[in-house]
Amino acid sequence: MPAYPMESSRVYRSATSGLRLKTLSVTVKETDLWIAVSSSSFSENLADRVERVTWNRRRQIEDYFADYPFLLSTLGPVVVADDAPAIVRAMARAGNRAGVGPMAAVAGAIAESVGQFLLGLSEEVIVENGGDVFIKTVEPISVGIYAGDSPLSGKLSLKIRPDQTPLGVCTSSGTIGPSLSFGQADAAVALSGSVPLADAAATALGNRVQGPGDLEEALGFARKIEGITGVLLICGDKIAAWGDIELQKN
Repeated sequence: MPAYPMESSRVYRSATSGLRLKTLSVTVKETDLWIAVSSSSFSENLADRVERVTWNRRRQIEDYFADYPFLLSTLGPVVVADDAPAIVRAMARAGNRAGVGPMAAVAGAIAESVGQFLLGLSEEVIVENGGDVFIKTVEPISVGIYAGDSPLSGKLSLKIRPDQTPLGVCTSSGTIGPSLSFGQADAAVALSGSVPLADAAATALGNRVQGPGDLEEALGFARKIEGITGVLLICGDKIAAWGDIELQKN
C-alpha cells in the first residue's frame, strides 16, 4: 500500500485485496480516511463509529484553534496549555521536535487517534489520511512510494515488519499534492512510532530539500529528531535513505 500525497492515495485504496482485511472509507470535512481492519472485527456500524470518533477529534482541534487562531498559520514551535486536548498536545509536541508548526502534524494526529480507537476492536489496523498512514499489522506489508514525476516514482516500496508496528509512515512532497512545502522533494517519507511526529518530520525534511544536493544534509537533520526511526528522500532521480527501513523494487 502506497504512502501517497492526497490526490494519488486512491490508487492503493482500490488495489487492496484479500480475505484477511476488510476496508471502509470515512470522510469528515477535509479528513478523508481509508481504513482496513481484520475481517473478523468488521461490523456494519463500524463506519458510523469511526465517523463519530473523527468528528470528536476534529471538533477538539477546531475549538482549541478557534481560541488560539495563530496556531493555524504559525510555521514554528509553539507552546500549548497543559489542559489542551490530547490530540492538540500531540500535534504541538510533534511540530516542536521537528521544528515546524502544529498543523504540519494534523493529518497524522487524526490518523493515529482513529487507529488507536480501532486497535480496541481489531488486531490489525491501517488508517490512511491524505498520505499519512497508521499501521498495526501481524504480517509484513509493502508500502509503495509515489514520487510525482520522478523516474523512481512507483518503482520502490518499503517493507514494514510486524515488530515495527504500530508505526506511522508519512509522506510530504514539494512537487505534488496540496500540502504546504517550501522544498522541491518529490517525496520525503518519515517513519516513527508516533504518526504525528512522522507527519511533522516529513514536512520538515521536505522543506529542506531544494535539490538533489540537499539530500544528505536533510538526512543529517532527520538523525537528530528523537523518535524518527527511518527516512526516505527522493528528488528527481536521486534517493537517500537512513534508519530502520528496507527498500524493495516493485
